[in-house]
Amino acid sequence: MNQPAGHLEAGESPQQGVVREALEETGRAFVPEGLLGLYLSRTRRGGRQGVEDVSYLRLAFFGTASAAVSDRALNKGIVRTLWMDLDAIRASANRHRSPLVLRCVEDYLRGQRYPLELISSDPGVF
Repeated sequence: MNQPAGHLEAGESPQQGVVREALEETGRAFVPEGLLGLYLSRTRRGGRQGVEDVSYLRLAFFGTASAAVSDRALNKGIVRTLWMDLDAIRASANRHRSPLVLRCVEDYLRGQRYPLELISSDPGVF
């Protein structure tokens, strides 16, 4: 289990990327209202060339999601969307893609918030 996540497309700001990824992975329009935090994680995964050491920098946003867009198919590999309360999230921690799933939820619930203006993109990106 994971929150909507992904990579930035060429020419895309982090704010644009979170809107696109949320729609692709939840079928809901998302309006980012702020940044929850930056989270660095590291994992080892198997690949064609053996074990690979990979670092991720997660930009976690908070905002408002719309009702599901009825004709919108979810990305390949996404089985379903699931809304859970904190107890259920904690109880399923062994199924999370990363410990950051719970960490982000807990940070949100304790009121951690940063303005979107904290993120800037060089004009050369676009």
